[in-house]
Amino acid sequence: MLKSLSGRPDVPQVCVPVGSAPFPVPFASGLEYVPPARGVWNIVHVGMLIPEAHQIFVCAPGCLRGVVLTAAEMNASDRFSTVAIRESDVLEGGMESLIIEGVTDILNRLPSRPPAVLVFTSCIQHFMGCDLPLVYRTLRARFPGTAFADCYMTPILRKSGLTPDEMMRRQLYSLLEKRPLNSRSVSLIGNCFPTDESSELVRLIRESGFDLKDITLCKTYAEYQKMAESFLAISCCPAARAGGDALEKRLSQKHRYLPLSYSYREIEQNLHRLSGALGVPERDYSSAVSRAEAALRKARKVIGGCPVALDAAATPRPLSLSRLLCEHGFSVERIYADGFSPEEKADFEWLRKNRPEIRLYPVSRPEMRVLPRRTPGKTLAVGQKAAYFTGSNYFVNVVEGGGMYGFDGICRMAKKMTDAFLHEKDARSLIQMKGLGCDGCR
Repeated sequence: MLKSLSGRPDVPQVCVPVGSAPFPVPFASGLEYVPPARGVWNIVHVGMLIPEAHQIFVCAPGCLRGVVLTAAEMNASDRFSTVAIRESDVLEGGMESLIIEGVTDILNRLPSRPPAVLVFTSCIQHFMGCDLPLVYRTLRARFPGTAFADCYMTPILRKSGLTPDEMMRRQLYSLLEKRPLNSRSVSLIGNCFPTDESSELVRLIRESGFDLKDITLCKTYAEYQKMAESFLAISCCPAARAGGDALEKRLSQKHRYLPLSYSYREIEQNLHRLSGALGVPERDYSSAVSRAEAALRKARKVIGGCPVALDAAATPRPLSLSRLLCEHGFSVERIYADGFSPEEKADFEWLRKNRPEIRLYPVSRPEMRVLPRRTPGKTLAVGQKAAYFTGSNYFVNVVEGGGMYGFDGICRMAKKMTDAFLHEKDARSLIQMKGLGCDGCR
C-alpha cells in the first residue's frame, strides 16, 4: 500500500485549475494507481462481443489472474481458456511450440469447435521476438474451419502507438471475411453498448431505408459476418477510429468517424456528414435542439447550484460535456481525467477562459490513493470514478457514453443527471462491478 511520508497530500499539489493546466496532458506520467471503480470494459469484455468466439490467453500466471477473473465475473468461463507461460518456456525457447500445442490441446478438448478463436499474446512474446506469423499459419492449417484472430495483452504499448484498447477494437473486426458490398447496409463499429434507437444517428439510418448492423446486436457468428457487406462503417468512439480505417483499407468499406460530442454545432455537422455518406437529404434539427434546451433547463431547475463532478470514463468527451453544462448554468467544479483527446482543444480553451477555476484531478496518480474521498455537502457525480473520488452516492452510473448520442443523447443525459440527483445509490456496491452491462456480451 502506498503511504505519504508527509501525511495526506495537499490538494493544490494533486489538482490543477483548468485555467493554468497544460493541454492535452495536465499531469506528468509516472507510477500509476488504479481506483476500484471498475465499470469500464477491458479487452476480455470487448472480445466477448464476437458471438460464439473462444478466447485463449497465452501469458504468465500473474498476468492471467485478472483476465481469468473477468471471464468468471461475466459468467463466460466456457468461452475462455489459458496457456500459462513458465520460466522454463522463456529460458529454453520453444515459445512458438508452446502456443501452437497449447491452443491445439484446448481446441481438441472443447465440446464443440468454435467458429472463431481469439488468441491473446502478451509482452513476453514480443520481448522474445516470437514468430507469431508462423504460429497463426500453423494453427490455421491445423483447423481450417476455424478463424483465428491475433489479439494482444500488451500494457507496455499503452504510451506509444495504438493503445491495447484501440488494438482490441480494431481486431474485433479482423475476422470479417470480404464479400460483395451492399449499398443499403451500414455498420456502427467499436462501441461496447448499442447506440440508442431514439438517437438522431440511428433514426437517420433506419428511416432512410438502410439496414443497420452493430456487433452489440449480433447473436450469432453468422450475423457478425454479415457486417462485412456494409458499404459504410461508422465509428463514434475515439478508440474505434483505427478499426474503421482498417475496414476501409481491407474490405473497401467507406469509413466515417462521427465522434460523440455535446456541441450542438458538431452534432449537426456529424449528422449532415452522415446524410452525405448515405446520399440522402440533410435534415433540419432545430426541433431536436429545442428539446435538448428544454431538457437542460428542466434538469438545471431541479439540480440548481449543486456541485457537479465528471470523469473521462463516463464519456470520451468530458470537456465537451463540461462546457455544455457550464453554458446552461450548472456548477461544474471537478473533472477527473489523466489527459484529453486533441478533439477537445476548443472546449478546453473555452473552459480556460470562462471557468478557469474548475479543478482537474488525475485518475491514476498515486497521490489519489490517499486523497480524502469526501466532498463537503452534496455532489452530483457523472461517472463511477467521479463518484468514488468525491464519495458521492448521487451519481450517473454510465461508462463510455452509455449508448447516448446527439441531441437525444443530451436529453437522456439531462434526465439521468436529474434522477441521480434525486435518488441516492449504493456507490460502494455498484462501482466495484467490473464491466458495466457486460452481461449483454453473452
